[in-house]
Amino acid sequence: MKSYLEKAQVLIEALPYIRKFNSKIIVIKYGGSAMENEELKRLVMQDIALLKLVGLKPVIVHGGGKEITAMCEKLGVESKFENGLRISSKEVVEVASMILFKLNKDLVQNLQIQGVKALGLCGKDGFLLECEQKDSKLGFVGKISSVNSANLKDLLEKDFTPVIAPIGMDEAYNSYNINADDVACEVAKALRAEKLVFLSDVEGLYEDFADKNSLISRIDLKEAKELVKKTKGGMLVKLNSCIEACENGVKKVHILDGRLKHSLLLEIFTDKGIGTLVG
Repeated sequence: MKSYLEKAQVLIEALPYIRKFNSKIIVIKYGGSAMENEELKRLVMQDIALLKLVGLKPVIVHGGGKEITAMCEKLGVESKFENGLRISSKEVVEVASMILFKLNKDLVQNLQIQGVKALGLCGKDGFLLECEQKDSKLGFVGKISSVNSANLKDLLEKDFTPVIAPIGMDEAYNSYNINADDVACEVAKALRAEKLVFLSDVEGLYEDFADKNSLISRIDLKEAKELVKKTKGGMLVKLNSCIEACENGVKKVHILDGRLKHSLLLEIFTDKGIGTLVG
């Protein structure tokens, strides 16, 4: 009887959050270990299905960095990083497009196994992500200039869950590799999302990344900007995306450990949460 009561209490705790976020858009950046481990992938898809079925409107932006790196190595294509961003030649973009297409359709399949209508897209589809060159030193790395949010809203209204691969296109129809964190941020801004969630390979933000006891459970914008001075690499890209999103209409941003089972549900539907909340 005690275990039944505990289960009932979990549902009761979730109720105000289900009510609050009903019909609200949540953008989820999905990547890292949660995407590479098949069991974790299945659990994340279950979480997203549950979010959808209780009334939220999820939009997924996925990465594929490790798979792209592995394929570049296999094909002998040089792939280097600068400040957490991949330097992208035309050959790197071709490899990225190939890998991301495969991953995108795999995620669509996994969502549909969970009973969710999903549609896979990349930024070139319908000029979803129009971009320009971010920095000549980075090659074909894109900076998003506009998001075709009307297409995404149309899909959401038709009960589809969009799954977006981070490849964009400029006015001259050149393809660009785009950092998936940047894509998630821009999509969340364009949709005026209630929440932007980064599923990461760390528990959240830290005061000192070397000290795992310094996890920050909640941080406001002013504190986040101070933390930028002490952050570098891929986490700096995420932190800057968090700040930009909060400054442009996204209400809350979460950084979660995607390696933890059901981290999405624990963060969104419980009082305490488990990651870092920005905003």
